[in-house]
Amino acid sequence: MGRGDLSDGEWSRLERSLPKNVGRGGRWQCHRRVINGILFRQRTGLPWRDLPTRFGRWKTVYDRHRRWSADGTWERVLRTVQADADVEGRIDWSVDSTICRAHQHAAGAHHRVPPVLGRRRRPAEHRLDEALGRSRGGLTTKIHLASDGNCRPLAVLITPGQWGDAPQLVVMNRVRVPRPAGGHPRTRPDHVCGDKAYSSRRNRRYLRRRQIKHTIPEPKNQKVNRQRRGSHGGRPAGFDSTTYKRRNEVERCFNALKGSRAVATRYDKRAYVFHGTVTLAAIRLWLRS
Repeated sequence: MGRGDLSDGEWSRLERSLPKNVGRGGRWQCHRRVINGILFRQRTGLPWRDLPTRFGRWKTVYDRHRRWSADGTWERVLRTVQADADVEGRIDWSVDSTICRAHQHAAGAHHRVPPVLGRRRRPAEHRLDEALGRSRGGLTTKIHLASDGNCRPLAVLITPGQWGDAPQLVVMNRVRVPRPAGGHPRTRPDHVCGDKAYSSRRNRRYLRRRQIKHTIPEPKNQKVNRQRRGSHGGRPAGFDSTTYKRRNEVERCFNALKGSRAVATRYDKRAYVFHGTVTLAAIRLWLRS
């Protein structure tokens, strides 16, 4: 086992949630060797063609990662490894976003919808804008994340770098924490923390409608505008400074994710492939927890 490869314990937890065979056309190559190749590229950020030969043909490794990013396999694996999360008791969620610089090689993807599995079907997480934004610093992509109280990713959303945070609170809708005992997956936390960027009347109304307690500070301009409107401005938003200190958990989760160079800097042209790269980094954090 090389440095960074899956350990026997991690592989035993991961193996049962992977596809069994490819169906028509032949059988998969060794899943463990291919995934170790994907993890090696994710950790180092090198081009796919420069993968060491011990992982097999680079094209096989890349095609496996692209295929599983397109058909949602990585998302299903992430939900499977989260199955024991609700056993630990109450789960508090935090939401935040981070900017990652996109390499110049990440630009230039064709505008046509890429095929999936040889058929003309829209890939999961495909975006027409490929989640690339332009700023004064160059090409950027923003990762929106919901994490639990143990700094483990729950759901990921990829958008262009210049997009705002408040409208992307919908990342919470992507959370599906399976219940080991059976029943519907958990989609609603006990509590949500977020910074001032998520403070809006629409977001607070959405959280109240779902009966979710939240700790989101109110920006000064919103506070002044509410007081100016008098009784029509509504009541002041509740805020618990002690609970808000736990928001560092999502920042620590970002720090762990960006330990992978292919996450800290985007090299993938397609948005759905980069989404798969971030999701695989989240899976690795769950396997190590």
